[in-house]
Amino acid sequence: MGADKIIRPEWIPEAYRGMEAPARNKKQMRELHELQDIISDAVNKLNFPEYPAQLYEPISYILALGGKRMRPALLLMACDLFGGNVEAAIPPALAIEVFHNFTLMHDDIMDNAPLRRGSVTVHNKWNQNVGILSGDVMLVQGYKLMMQVPDHLLRPILDIFNITAIGVCEGQQLDMEFEELTNVSISEYLNMIKLKTAVVLGGALKIGALIGGADAKDADLLSDFGVNLGIAFQLQDDILDVYGDPEKFGKQVGGDIISNKKTFLLLKSLELADSSQSAELNSWLNAKRFNSTEKVQAVTAIYDSLSIRQLAEEAMQTYADKAFEALDAINLPENHKQYLRNFADGLLVREH
Repeated sequence: MGADKIIRPEWIPEAYRGMEAPARNKKQMRELHELQDIISDAVNKLNFPEYPAQLYEPISYILALGGKRMRPALLLMACDLFGGNVEAAIPPALAIEVFHNFTLMHDDIMDNAPLRRGSVTVHNKWNQNVGILSGDVMLVQGYKLMMQVPDHLLRPILDIFNITAIGVCEGQQLDMEFEELTNVSISEYLNMIKLKTAVVLGGALKIGALIGGADAKDADLLSDFGVNLGIAFQLQDDILDVYGDPEKFGKQVGGDIISNKKTFLLLKSLELADSSQSAELNSWLNAKRFNSTEKVQAVTAIYDSLSIRQLAEEAMQTYADKAFEALDAINLPENHKQYLRNFADGLLVREH
C-alpha cells in the first residue's frame, strides 16, 4: 500500500473515501466556522451498525447533541495552516470528536449528571451499563478513524493520540480526587486542567500539523501553543464563573462557589487569606445548608479584598503569553500566524 493511500472502513462517509494527498499549493485559509461546519456535516454522515441497537444508538445520540466541535476544527485548522488537504484530515478530526464525546459519556456516569447540552444523558435515557459499553465502543471507533491517516504518519500520530487520551483520563481522576482533598496546591490544579482540558487542544493541533506537512519541531510548537492556550482558556472560565455576565457567559454566575469547586480563585484565596478570612471561607465551604446568593456574595467579597480576580487574570495572561511565544517560533507565513493570533484572541476575549 502506498504511503499516502487512505483506506476507510464502510462507516466513514462516502464523500471522504479514497482521497489522496493534495498538491501543496496554498489557498485562502478557511474560517473557523467553515471548519466547524465541515465537522458537523461529517459527524452527521457517520454510519454505525444498526445491530445491536442499544450499543450503537447511544453513540449516534450523543454525537447528535452538537457542541462547538472546536477540538476537531482545530485539527483541520492546523492542517490548513501548513497547506494540507483539509478533507483528507476529516477522519482523524472525527476521531478527536468521537473520543471527546466518549469521555463526556463516561464523565456523565461518574458525575451522575441528568443532562448533557440540555438533553437527557445516555445513562439516564438507557442505563448505566449501556453508557459504559457504548463509551467503550466509541473509544475503539475513535481509533478506527485515527488509523485512516497516511501510513508514514500512523505511528507518530497514534503516539500523540495515546498520550492525549491518557492525559485526559489522568486529569479526570485528579479532578475527582480534588473534590475530596482539603489541600490542593495551585500547581496541582494547573496540572489537572492541563491534562483534562488543554492536552486535547495541543494534541489535535499537533496531529493536524503533521497531516498538513509540518516538521516535528513546528508540530511540537503548535502543540505548545494549544496547551498553553487551553490553560489560559480554563483560567478565564474560572474568572467568568464569578465575574461574568450570565446572559453573555451562558452559565450561572457563582456556580463554582456554590459547589465548592476548587478553582484557581478559591485556591489562591485559601493561600492568601488571613485568619479571619480563612475562617469565613472554611465556614462557607463546610456549610451543609446555606442561601446560594448569600454564599456567592460573601465569597466574592473575600476574593475582591484579596485582589483575586487580578491575580487570576495575570496567571491567565502568563499562559496566553507562553502560547504566543510558541506561535512566534513556528515556521509559518506571518499571515497564518496572525490567523492563529486572531483565533486565540477570539477564544480569550469573551464577554464579562
